[in-house]
Formats: sequence, C-alpha cells, structure tokens
Amino acid sequence: MRQALTTLPDKNYITPAGLQRLRDELAFLLRRERPAVTQVVAWAASNGDRSENADYPYGKRRLRQIDGRIHFLTRRIDTAEAVDPEAPRTGRAATHAFFGATVRYADAAGVERQVSIVGRDEVDREGHHVSWVSPLARALMSRGPGDSAVLHAPGNTQQLQVLEVRYERIPIAPFKEPPGAEAAPKSPLPNGG
Repeated sequence: MRQALTTLPDKNYITPAGLQRLRDELAFLLRRERPAVTQVVAWAASNGDRSENADYPYGKRRLRQIDGRIHFLTRRIDTAEAVDPEAPRTGRAATHAFFGATVRYADAAGVERQVSIVGRDEVDREGHHVSWVSPLARALMSRGPGDSAVLHAPGNTQQLQVLEVRYERIPIAPFKEPPGAEAAPKSPLPNGG
C-alpha cells in the first residue's frame, strides 16, 4: 500500500464561529435541501420512463453529492476542537502566534500584511484568513513581535518580520444557502406569471 506524500494533522482546530457555520450547513442539508431533492426525485420517478426524464438522473446525482457533503461535514464536526480566539491567554500564548492569532508582519521589502490563523474549513483569501496548516501560518506560529520567520512556499523562500500578534474576534462569514439550492425560495416569474 502506498503512503500519502503529505499527511494532514489529526487535529481539526476551528473557531466557534467556523464550527457554527459547519453546523448550519449540515442542518440546511439534512432538514431542507435533501428532503427537497428527494421530493423532486420521487416526482420524476412517478413520471414513468426515467431514461427520458432528466430530472431523475440529475436528482439522483444531486442526492449523492448531498450525502457526500453530509458525511464530510459530520466527520469535520465530530473531530472539531473549537478554540476561541478571544479566550484569555497567559504567558507566551498571549504574545506569540498560535491558532486564532491575528498577525501583522512585513516581508523583506517592508510590505506589511495581516492574516488571521484559522481552521482548514475557514480559509478566506479575501478576509486574509489562512489555515493553521498552511506554509504561511506554520512560518508565523510560535513567533512574537520582533521575531523573524522564514516562509518556505512552493517556488520561493521569503524572510518575514513579525510586527504584532493579537487575539481578538475573527469575523467568519455565516453559512448562506446557495442561490441554486432546491430548497431555496423560488422567485416569482416576471409579470406575475
């Protein structure tokens, strides 16, 4: 049996807001989306010839996707270890970058950036949220203000200078129902039709 080239850590650290987002998505899939798609599949099956009824194979495929996502979310939630970035910290844990830290740093050219170190399910490039297992977070972890870090990224190596480490609320976008969801409210047809 071949061993994987890289393995992810067994820990599934996540912020409380990130964990809630996963729970909200799971609840949506279980209570609304899956029952809605099941209803469409049952309706399509009742229409007779399934080979010419596109709703049936599409619905079955969508049910498999939903079931896969439900399984994934259930595993992620079951293994989650919620870490509150706002929880009081003492000693080194209060001044150095660990999970939940918001870190301001500068690269060798003096360009300053800020990232928050979050769970794998909370990564948001626009919000500057990086996974705690990412190369950047690994370079910054255990470092405090004034410390230097070396970022080993694919294709390059950068020298970084940690400027500030804070522990504060990290805004995590809540779960939103996807616009094309079967359970989503249907918009009325134009002209009242």
